[in-house]
Amino acid sequence: MMIRIITAIVAILVFFPLVFIGDMPFYIIMYIIATIGLLELLHMRKTTSYPIPTILTVILLWGLLYPGESVFFAKRLELIMFFVILLLAYTVLVKNKFTFEDAGFLILSTMYVGLGFYYFIETRDHTNGLTFVFYAILVVLATDTGAYFFGRAFGKKKLWPQISPNKTIEGAVGGILIACVVTAIYHQFFPVHDSLVLVIVVTIIASIFGQIGDLVESAIKRHYNVKDSGKLLPGHGGILDRFDSWLFVFPLLHFIHFIS
Repeated sequence: MMIRIITAIVAILVFFPLVFIGDMPFYIIMYIIATIGLLELLHMRKTTSYPIPTILTVILLWGLLYPGESVFFAKRLELIMFFVILLLAYTVLVKNKFTFEDAGFLILSTMYVGLGFYYFIETRDHTNGLTFVFYAILVVLATDTGAYFFGRAFGKKKLWPQISPNKTIEGAVGGILIACVVTAIYHQFFPVHDSLVLVIVVTIIASIFGQIGDLVESAIKRHYNVKDSGKLLPGHGGILDRFDSWLFVFPLLHFIHFIS
């Protein structure tokens, strides 16, 4: 437990000041974190044993993360399609030692990690960026905390035992409840919208999606028979173990135009 606490404190002291600073220091840390997260995912399937596809995938990730629009990255769909063509061409060059399934895994992995962190960057670059960033983070943290304590106190019905044996329906509901309470208080000091009712509704949806993001990463680990996505954060696992919910919540807030 002490190692877990120390790791959390160090991570907060390193990461959050860069979130406050924004601009290039923030972009750099996000590129680093996203790249490590992607490599963790590729390592689960042992796809990192293919150096050329791995390099291409990292380059695609960096393109997807590029903030805003530019001459080179104006249309991300075209960028993705270009790398799809390159990876499929590579399957022919190596006579299917690197397969269609491998290429599909790399593309989906890059979109999962890349677009998740891209919307984190887009949120920070918003006019009211810091307010939205910490709103989203509070939704995730409050959900996790509420789910943990409600699950321990009242948990009886398993949520999805084949994927995450310790999670319960009572914990999931408790997580949503605590997220609503915490964000309602936050909203009083740092308004994220004119309507508190809408904030609560969005919080409920975001809390659910955050828990789905957590379960998705658990399902991936189950499938590839690994306990943690990585070992970078002692007591916590890897980057994906800590950011799995964030990768769902930040895009959601943009898709529903809560952040626009």
